[in-house]
Amino acid sequence: MPRLGPRFQDALAFAAEVHAAQSRKGTPIPYVSHLLHVTGIVLEHGADEDVAIAALLHDAAEDQGGHEMLAEIEARFGSRVAGIVLECSDTLDDPKPPWRERKEHYLAHLESATEGACLVSGADKLHNARTIVDDLRREGTPAFAKFKGGHEGTLWYYAAVLEALEGRIPAALHAELRRTVAAMQELAARA
Repeated sequence: MPRLGPRFQDALAFAAEVHAAQSRKGTPIPYVSHLLHVTGIVLEHGADEDVAIAALLHDAAEDQGGHEMLAEIEARFGSRVAGIVLECSDTLDDPKPPWRERKEHYLAHLESATEGACLVSGADKLHNARTIVDDLRREGTPAFAKFKGGHEGTLWYYAAVLEALEGRIPAALHAELRRTVAAMQELAARA
């Protein structure tokens, strides 16, 4: 079992600070909730401290400062953590390239991503997919309106991520992601 020491505690405080003003898409839920879920999932699937720290910070560079934030993460938590954060980012550019282009690039990148990055990505997509399923149960397909990919793009992306991560993440995590994506597809088809 990995020991989570002072670096992890520092990363937890840093993530809460960096994302303090951010909420989950279309909700009042503090964004740190997502980071805690993703971190819990990676820890449940054998992550070491570096991967757990990267899970806490996986959106920091993409959403909160780009290359400068990535440099700060590297200075504070090391090159392995920064590398995983970079691998989990679909872009550090501002403004961001078009949505479909970013997602296709990210999917292609997953083929050569490190084990740690695949684990964080799988946990991230699982938590996001669970949230989408919950929203679909409450709101129906209007839940897709908050996503740049919309209804069709979102379904395409999660099916493609599921395929890209097959054999790249622990089997139990992949099975849970598969079940959640299937539930998303089923709920979307009912509308």
